[in-house]
Amino acid sequence: MHIPMSMIILMTDIQSFIRLQTWLSPAFPTGAFSYSHGLEQAIASKLVHNQQSLLDWLSSLLKQGAGWNDAVILAEAWRACSQDQDLAYIAELGEAMSISKERHLETMAQGSAFLAAAATWGEIPELPGDCSLPVAVGSVTAKQGIELQATLAAYLHAYISNQIQAALRLMKLGQQGGVEVLASLEAPILTTAAAASQTTLDDLGGASFMADICAMQHEQLQTRIFRS
Repeated sequence: MHIPMSMIILMTDIQSFIRLQTWLSPAFPTGAFSYSHGLEQAIASKLVHNQQSLLDWLSSLLKQGAGWNDAVILAEAWRACSQDQDLAYIAELGEAMSISKERHLETMAQGSAFLAAAATWGEIPELPGDCSLPVAVGSVTAKQGIELQATLAAYLHAYISNQIQAALRLMKLGQQGGVEVLASLEAPILTTAAAASQTTLDDLGGASFMADICAMQHEQLQTRIFRS
């Protein structure tokens, strides 16, 4: 039976889409549900207190905070792996970008868990010990031949979705409110993914200072349900 080349390409695209859905879904065993990325502290401090303030908070992280830096690191790891370059430097830099003890735990634990689970699909890149989540995702998707911009969009969507899920447990938001926030951030996610796909490490940097401070303060929060 002859299968047209156009159909083979379509099937490959669908397979990549399914893998991204699997690897970045809440069901993938990275423990993402355990972390709020400092949002728990922000809500406790009343910096985030309603739907609009949550939208503003997440938008800032996406455009000029940890979300942006994760995207830049992921893109660099993807390119390095695609070109068979040494991943040691980007792995070290990805770890160094953690702004606090809890952020470090969050990204490193999830990165290690992601690599272990992704090995089910076959060979994974050789990385120097533990690595951060964006380095793990970037290198594995490159190894599997999954397109960079699609990977970035899926990663950022999962990043935002996880924090919305945390907000649903921490504040009076409601499922409809969570959906509306996610819908509002759809275009910024795509824009950020497109921009990050064209970056270099010179584009690292941010201005979400309150998010960084909350990530540090969370260690001292007396009553909490998340690890970061």
